[in-house]
Amino acid sequence: MGFVQTIGRLALTFLRTTGRLGLFTASAFAHCVRPPFYWRIILKQMIDIGYFSLPVVGLTAIFAGMVLALQSYTGFARFSAEGAIANVVVVSLTRELGPVLAGLMVAGRIGASLAAEIGTMRVTEQIDALTTLSTNPMSYLVAPRLIAGLLMFPPLVLVADIIGVFGGYLVAVYKLGFNASNYLQSTWDFLEASDVYSGLVKAAVFGVIVTLMGCYHGYHSRGGAQGVGAATTNAVVSACILILAFDYVLTEMFFTR
Repeated sequence: MGFVQTIGRLALTFLRTTGRLGLFTASAFAHCVRPPFYWRIILKQMIDIGYFSLPVVGLTAIFAGMVLALQSYTGFARFSAEGAIANVVVVSLTRELGPVLAGLMVAGRIGASLAAEIGTMRVTEQIDALTTLSTNPMSYLVAPRLIAGLLMFPPLVLVADIIGVFGGYLVAVYKLGFNASNYLQSTWDFLEASDVYSGLVKAAVFGVIVTLMGCYHGYHSRGGAQGVGAATTNAVVSACILILAFDYVLTEMFFTR
């Protein structure tokens, strides 16, 4: 009976957490389209999520493109198919690696930051003070961050795609001896609009996931500094898992006939 009780307790905890997350998500999206809108906070969050995340995302993308080109050459050389390296690099980056790597890197930076910031406000009763001052915490804290994540992730991923393709170009041309014009022409000819669009849609979804998980875990943190630390860890872990899960779901939707 102890084993059955443990399974039941875990099931009830899962259902309770899922329900609370669902209600939080619905309330957050409702406040995203309902006034008042705090434009100054939205702009600040857009700069923080987009501009200040660009260096780490750019470095990740360029090295991913370089490694992808190098490994593709190593594998394709066995079948005398080195000419397909440009195609593999651009499709892999625009469809998968660009959105996923950018999402994971920003989750570690922004998700942890949001959870720590809002969690600290929760344990120091600043959120309760907002309610006392007739300011809805969902409108003031959560909605601006969701809007910023939704708007800034697609351009951030687009820049990451370009930087990653450039990294593959550097390795292919200056290390593997490819002709520069032929490599660029092959990249351009093989790239389709659906590859870019699917990656940008994934980026928008990942932006919502990262900001939502950071806000959710910070908003429900308890127990002082230890609770804020746990909320920060949970925000990053849950965001990364959901990014990988939704990546599969979106890929299934876009590319399975």
